[in-house]
Amino acid sequence: MANYLISGGHKLKGSLTTNTSKNAAVVLLNAALLNQGETTLINVPRIEEVKRIIEVLSSIGVSLKWKNEKTLVIKPPQKIDLGNIDRAAAVKTRSILFFLGTIIHWQKSFEIPQSGGCNLGKRTVRPHMFALEKLGIKIKTTKDKYEVNVGDFKASKDVVLYESGDTVTENILMAAAKLPGKTIIDLASANYQVQDLCFFLEKLGVKIKGIGTTKLELTGVRKINKKVSYYLSEDPIESMLFISIAVTTGSSLTIKRCPIDFLSLELLKLEKMGFKYQILKRYKGYNGKTNLVDLKTFPSVLTALEEKIYGRPYPGLNIDNLPFFVPIATQAHGTTLIFDWAYDNRAIYYVELNKLGARVELADPYRAYVTGPTKLTAAEIICPPALRPSTIILVAMLAAKGNSILRNIYSIERGYENLESRLSVVGAKIKKID
Repeated sequence: MANYLISGGHKLKGSLTTNTSKNAAVVLLNAALLNQGETTLINVPRIEEVKRIIEVLSSIGVSLKWKNEKTLVIKPPQKIDLGNIDRAAAVKTRSILFFLGTIIHWQKSFEIPQSGGCNLGKRTVRPHMFALEKLGIKIKTTKDKYEVNVGDFKASKDVVLYESGDTVTENILMAAAKLPGKTIIDLASANYQVQDLCFFLEKLGVKIKGIGTTKLELTGVRKINKKVSYYLSEDPIESMLFISIAVTTGSSLTIKRCPIDFLSLELLKLEKMGFKYQILKRYKGYNGKTNLVDLKTFPSVLTALEEKIYGRPYPGLNIDNLPFFVPIATQAHGTTLIFDWAYDNRAIYYVELNKLGARVELADPYRAYVTGPTKLTAAEIICPPALRPSTIILVAMLAAKGNSILRNIYSIERGYENLESRLSVVGAKIKKID
């Protein structure tokens, strides 16, 4: 695996542009299976998670061709063959769960490998089971796979999600997309990747009411055979990464194409901590739907919030953005309580920042107290097996004086593209080494 060599403690200057999101890309690649016609996805991130899904889809007969560096053309086969599925790629990504909502339109019964992805403790698939059974789908979990059987497959007006999760909302949307009649989903996620999926499904002819809310009404269509193109929207989690780097290193950066609707609470929390920034420009994304801004950050003196900082389903503070407050809190006067209730053990990884001189105290597997400001110093650390915890170590290393080594960066490359070269443009001294 590759590693990063980082010479930290330097002020950064210049501009960074937010790429499109991992989470939208992986669901839209799977949603293309709903369309018998040709789907063109534009601005697809060339990241490891996307590569794994492409490997899986290719192995079952789907045609995927890069038209240029960022445009991917997808055409399903006449028949899908799960017998040839690339299991090695499938078990590396939790996105294989999307097969629960798509392959049901191809086969009445099938098996898929159990999902992988980040190691964040027990992540149950029961919400998927409970939601999909409302449409007549039965799922049995065994030691290493899911066994799926489609029974009386039909739309339902009483789907209530056991958890307001992104992936389960997307799965029920894809499952219902080709069912004639109305499906109503209560307690749905309204997060950015769910909205991207909804906009794409509308292009396929599916009617959806309530996009951006927690109640979705979907009217499906039995057959979809269209030639469609769709621009992916930008990733608020990448924007938050750049904001976290700017705040933690005390740098003035211009961050372009930030999806502001999914960052407004994060920015308000930071503003109340003393963070100074300016919105330079407001405009729409290429999909005509997403509200974007360019913003400029300024070196700021931070004070810890009295209240705990915690994630929630949208419109709350994004659960994937929560970890970025940890390196930020190391530079704030006072003690910040980070409450990471959503995952069984993600907060445990936050103490890795102590190797860089941070003062992070774990109260339990969900709560971490971060006391600052602290002067961060260089160290050698192995990436945890999770994307966001690995990335916040990178953030802290950029602020830590001296030469740090971050080993086994596959977790980071799952979600971010050419990060070292993009950060080098604004003066970060970071390079990939063997």
